[in-house]
Amino acid sequence: MNDHVLRTLEYNKVLEHVIKQTTNAVGKELAQSIKPVTDLVQIQKWLQETEEAATLYRIKGTIPLGGIHDVRNCVKRVRVGGRLTIEELLQVADTIGNGRRLKRLIRKSAEEAEIPLLLEFADSMYDLKDLEDEIRRCIDENGTVNNDASTTLRNIRYEIQEKQGRMKDKLDEILRSPHYQKMLQDPIVTLRNERYCIPVKADYRGAFPGIIHDQSASGATYFIEPAAIVQMNNQLREKILEEQREIERILQQLSNRMAMEADEVSKNLETLGYLDCVFAKAKVAHQMRAIQPKLVDTGQIVLKKARHPLLNQESAVPISLHFGDDYTLLVITGPNTGGKTVTLKTIGLLTLMAMSGLFVPADDGTQISIFHHVFADIGDEQSIEQNLSTFSSHMSNIVRILNQVDQKSLVLLDELGAGTDPTEGAALAMSILDRLYQQGVRTVATTHYSELKAYAYGHEGAMNASVEFDVESLRPTYRLLIGIPGRSNAFAIAKRLGLHEDIIELAKSKLTQEDTKVEDLIRQLEVARLHAERDEQASAILKRETEQLRKQLDSERQSWYQERDALLQKAQDEAHRAVKRAQQEAQSILQELRDVAKQEHANIKEHRLIELQTRLKQASPELVKQPRIRVSKSNAKKTVKPGDTVMFLSLGQKAQVVEVSGKDITIQIGAMKTKTTLDQVELLGSASGSQEKRNLGMMKRSTLMVGMELDIRGRIVDDAVAEIDKYLDNAVMNGYPRVSIIHGKGTGALRTGVREFLRHHPHVSSFRYGSYNEGGDGVSIVELK
Repeated sequence: MNDHVLRTLEYNKVLEHVIKQTTNAVGKELAQSIKPVTDLVQIQKWLQETEEAATLYRIKGTIPLGGIHDVRNCVKRVRVGGRLTIEELLQVADTIGNGRRLKRLIRKSAEEAEIPLLLEFADSMYDLKDLEDEIRRCIDENGTVNNDASTTLRNIRYEIQEKQGRMKDKLDEILRSPHYQKMLQDPIVTLRNERYCIPVKADYRGAFPGIIHDQSASGATYFIEPAAIVQMNNQLREKILEEQREIERILQQLSNRMAMEADEVSKNLETLGYLDCVFAKAKVAHQMRAIQPKLVDTGQIVLKKARHPLLNQESAVPISLHFGDDYTLLVITGPNTGGKTVTLKTIGLLTLMAMSGLFVPADDGTQISIFHHVFADIGDEQSIEQNLSTFSSHMSNIVRILNQVDQKSLVLLDELGAGTDPTEGAALAMSILDRLYQQGVRTVATTHYSELKAYAYGHEGAMNASVEFDVESLRPTYRLLIGIPGRSNAFAIAKRLGLHEDIIELAKSKLTQEDTKVEDLIRQLEVARLHAERDEQASAILKRETEQLRKQLDSERQSWYQERDALLQKAQDEAHRAVKRAQQEAQSILQELRDVAKQEHANIKEHRLIELQTRLKQASPELVKQPRIRVSKSNAKKTVKPGDTVMFLSLGQKAQVVEVSGKDITIQIGAMKTKTTLDQVELLGSASGSQEKRNLGMMKRSTLMVGMELDIRGRIVDDAVAEIDKYLDNAVMNGYPRVSIIHGKGTGALRTGVREFLRHHPHVSSFRYGSYNEGGDGVSIVELK
C-alpha cells in the first residue's frame, strides 16, 4: 500500500491512537510499523489476537504492562562484557518482574476465557526469576547496593561507620573546646571537597591548626580541616574508594550474570513489546466501540452502521451499504458538505484498518474484503511547485491509478471530472468509470454531474447513492441513501431563501425535458423512500409495544402462578400439620402397645405395627402443582409407544405408556391406570426391545397391592426366591420402607437360601433376624432402599 493512499485516507492519524496506548518503547515501535497487508490468514490471526486482548481487557479491566523498559542497549553491552549501572539493572529486574506478572495473568485468565494465541505468547516467555531475585538481593528499590551484596562490602561499610564515628567525636571535642570557640564563625561541621571542615573566622585562620579548603564569598570565613582529623579523613577517603570499587565489582558480577541469559531477556522483551501493541489495538477498539469484522477476499464490502474512526463516535452519523457483489460501481451524488467525502474515506479507511488487523467502528455483521491495492483520489491536490492546476493534479493521479489497477483493487474517486468545463468533465468522468467498470474494479465515486446519475441507471453493475439533504432546514443530514441519486435542490433552496417565484419558474423553463424527467424521477423515489421509512418506523413501534405487552402478560402470569402455588403450599402445610399430629398420637399408641406386649409377653408382631404406621403415613395429602408446560410441536409429532415415559400434563406427573390406540393412550401412574389423548402428554423417554418388555412387566407387577409380610414356609428355595423377587418389586413400588419374610426355622435350608438371595438383591439395603416379638429366627426383617 503506497504512502500517498495512507496519507489521503488519514490512516496515520488512526495509527497515532494505537501508538498513544502503548506503554513501552518496543510496543510503540511495533505500533508505528503497522501497515495493511494482503495475506488473509495473517490478518485473521492479527484480528484474533486483538479479540483475545479485548476479552482479557473486559475481564480484568487493567493489564500490567507498566514498568517494562527498553533494555535492548543493556543486552548489547553485557554481551560484550560491559558493566550496567544500578539504574539499568533495576530496569532489567522491573522488566523481568512485570513480564512474569503478565504471564501469570494470561495463564490464569485462560481458565475463564478462550485466549489460545495470548496463552501461546505467555508460554513462550522464559522464567528469569532467579536473575531478578539476584538483582533485587544486591540492589534495593532506592537504587542503593545492599550491605548483603557481598561480605567485603559489609565489612568496608562497617569500617567507614566506625571511622566516621571517631571523627565525629573528635570534631565535637574541638567545637566544645573553650580555646577554639572564639575562633569559630559557627559551631558546626561542614563538608568541603569531600573533607570534614570547621568554619573559622578570617582573623584566626593562622591560629587555627589545619588545612584551608575553601573561603566564603565575603572572605570573612575560612573552611579549615582540623589537623587532628587530617589522617582520619585520609583513611576515611581510602575506605570510601574501596567501597566504590567493591560496588563496581558487584555491578560487573550482576552484568556478567545477565549476559548468561541475554538471549532470554531479549526474547522476553520482544514478546512483551508485541503484547503491548496487541493490547493497544484492543484499547483503541474499546474507545471506538469497534468490532472484529468478517474478512473475505471476494471484493464484497458490507458496512453495518459504520462510523468514521476520527469523528466523535457518539455524534457521527453511521452509514450502511452492501457493495462489490450485485454492483461493483457506486456513484454518490449530493450537495457540498453533505458527507460524500466522509463516506468515501470511511469505506477506504475501514478497509485499510481491517487489513492491518485493527477492529473497525461499526456494528456486528460488518464484512471487509481484502484488496491487493487501494487507490484514492480525494481532496484538492493542487501543486504550486509542479505548476499543476487542481484538474491537472487529479488527472495525473487518476492516470497512475488506471495504469496499476486490477480486479483485486479498490478505487475511491472524489468529485470525478471536477475542475474543468462541466460538459467535458462529465464526459471524461463517464469514460473513466467505463474503463474501471469493464475491468471489474470495485469503484466508489462522488460527483456533482447529473449525467452520472443516468450513467448508473444504464449499467447493470452500477448503483446510485446520495447523501440526504433537508430542504426545510437547509442542512445535510449526512445519511447515505443507497439506490437513490441526489437531487440538486437548487430551486427548493432558492425558494426557501426568498427568491421570487417568477425567477424560479423561468429557470425551470430553461431545463431540458430530459433533466426535468430525471429530477421528477428522483423526487418520486424520495417520496416512496420516505413513505417506506415511515411504515418501517410504525412497524418498529408496533413491534416494541407488542413485545412490552407480551412481557407484561408473562409477568402477570408468573405472578398468578406464584400466588396459586403459595396458596396450595399453605393448604398442604396445614394438612401435613394435621396429619402429623395424628401420626404422633398413633405413634404414642403404638409405643404403649409395645410396652404392654413386653410386660404381658403378648405376641404382637412388630411388622403388623409397621404396616399400620405406613398406611397412616400414606394418608398424608400431596398437593400437586399444575404444570406450566405445553406440548411442543416437535414432541407432539414423535411416535409414542408402549413402555415410553411421558409427562401427564394435567397432573404434572411422570407416567408409563401401557397402550396406544390412535390418538388415545392408556398410561400408568404408580398403581393407577388412566386413559387420555396424545395432546395431554409430553414424551420424556423412549423404551425399546427387551427393555420395553421388562418395563411393562415391572408396571404390571407394580399394580399389585401387597402386604408388609410374605410367608414362604414350606416352599423349596428356587420357588421361594422367585416369589420374593416379585414381592420386593411390588413392595418398593408401594413405597414400603421395610418388610418381613416368614421362612420358618425348620432345617435351615430355606432360611439360608433366602438370606443369600437377599444379600445381593438391588432393592435390599440391609436385613436382620426378627426380635423375640417379631418371630425370632423364623422371620427376616428387610430394610428396602
